[in-house]
Amino acid sequence: MSEITAPGRGLIDTSIVIALDRVDPDILPSELAISTITLAELAAGPHATDDLAERARRQERLQRTEATFDAIPFDAECARAYGRVYAQTIAGGRKARGRRAVDLLIVATALAVDLPLYSANPDDFSGLGGLIDLEPVKIPAQA
Repeated sequence: MSEITAPGRGLIDTSIVIALDRVDPDILPSELAISTITLAELAAGPHATDDLAERARRQERLQRTEATFDAIPFDAECARAYGRVYAQTIAGGRKARGRRAVDLLIVATALAVDLPLYSANPDDFSGLGGLIDLEPVKIPAQA
């Protein structure tokens, strides 16, 4: 992605939501959207750590995200789009099950609602460029 202001609306994946405070807003679209799949990942986050301080940070991030965004639901159109995403992933010789399936559900949401997908992990979506407009986002290291 070029270093110019991204116009319009775009779907940001979980990697961007987690680091949103460190991402240059000029490289993101003017209207941000998330998927309910991202909310599901964020809801699982506090339960995936035994560190109480980290659990609190993750819970706060979830609550802030829920208050900020009206998440795009994973509906029947998304389910149909997932079939296309799954098929192209397999055809490209990549796995589409396990932890990767969650990422592909987010891709399917972007495809179903015809939005570009912004991600800090573009390699997770290699081979899907013919289906979606993938916009890689560089996240600066934490200070």
